[in-house]
Amino acid sequence: MEVARGVYGLVRLLPREEVYGMRSQITRSAVSVAPNIAEGWTRETPRDKAHFLAIAHGSLSETETLLTLCEDIGWFPVERTATVRAAMDETSRMLTTLRRRRRGVRNEE
Repeated sequence: MEVARGVYGLVRLLPREEVYGMRSQITRSAVSVAPNIAEGWTRETPRDKAHFLAIAHGSLSETETLLTLCEDIGWFPVERTATVRAAMDETSRMLTTLRRRRRGVRNEE
């Protein structure tokens, strides 16, 4: 959720004409990470859990790509995105670990 909060803080820097473009896309991808982790965690089968964790990881990657694009265009100063990037890195490491553990559980069944 820290990633989503950080992205919402950054989108205020976007030009007004990007309200329905970049703002919508980056907030949707950032917001979808935590709910997909939560939904996956409550699923009963390892396959379902893995599926939702993979979706969360994909949304996180999408958010990172859009953040980089905003930096490259000059909409987000790199010094303002450092905290969000740190949260994304931590979340990505956690998702990688969870997904690897899930694969280990599935391989043992």
